[in-house]
Amino acid sequence: MADRAQFSDLTMEFMPALYSAALRMTRNPSDAEDLVQETYLKAYRAFATFEAGTNVKAWLYRILTNTYINTYRAKKRRPEIADVEDVEDLYLYHHLSGATSAGLGRSAEDEALERFTDVDVKSAIEELPETFRMAVLLADVEGFSYKEIAEITDVPIGTVMSRIHRGRKALQKALVHVGRARGLVGVE
Repeated sequence: MADRAQFSDLTMEFMPALYSAALRMTRNPSDAEDLVQETYLKAYRAFATFEAGTNVKAWLYRILTNTYINTYRAKKRRPEIADVEDVEDLYLYHHLSGATSAGLGRSAEDEALERFTDVDVKSAIEELPETFRMAVLLADVEGFSYKEIAEITDVPIGTVMSRIHRGRKALQKALVHVGRARGLVGVE
């Protein structure tokens, strides 16, 4: 059992990262601040149950994620439904015009993503259905492993893998539309 006097020493370094994650979840600075404040309040109250030596960052992200789901997602009347079953592997890459340089040792992702701005990618991420967006953010932005994401979101690891896969495919599909609008992607 951890000592509450250690709370500040162990947790405060993660506040900027938690705020960034909260901002991506809520898409609103004020709501993100409230979410982080609520997360730290819950973490402080539950700190006596925290096991010293375990992953503090993952523990805080789990509290943040659960707080977001319970507080902000509950405000929605209906969950978002995504139709991404028909998205093929490397959808975006296969639709980029002039993609012949892939044979030069560069990955498909590198080739595709260098053609889009950070704003394009951030906008596409924000448009993802919530469950996919959270999984992709925790994996690709925050750098958590599948196992850690499963613990944070309290879902089986297979579900995490599926959500990340489907979220990435939906991202590819969204970026194809941006690419077409700019003439970067050929018309089928």
